[in-house]
Amino acid sequence: MVVVVILAIVLIGVFYFRIHALPEHMAHRTTTVQYEVVAVLALLSLFTHNHAYWIAGLLLALEQLPDFTTPLAGIADSLAKIAGKKTSALTAPESEEEVAPAPEPVPDQRPTLKEAAHA
Repeated sequence: MVVVVILAIVLIGVFYFRIHALPEHMAHRTTTVQYEVVAVLALLSLFTHNHAYWIAGLLLALEQLPDFTTPLAGIADSLAKIAGKKTSALTAPESEEEVAPAPEPVPDQRPTLKEAAHA
């Protein structure tokens, strides 16, 4: 009888921890940031016994978040190209030769207030 009770306790414990790790296993196919958030929510639910964290982690693991970094990197690269830089906005130049020189400032050709008043 003692062996059956110990075996039952171990199996229930394994089942409990397996259920708590379910959102983490489901989030393996998502992005790294999303996986880390799900893992933190699973740990919070385990240590606080607050099942709302587990449910939030499960729902977050089920939903694939959109990729915001790729369009922003494209915008940054386009702006770097418009500004005349040779390197990508996300990568630092390896030497000083790769950095394009800054353009000379254009002098202001607008008339001052005194000149506009006299004209």
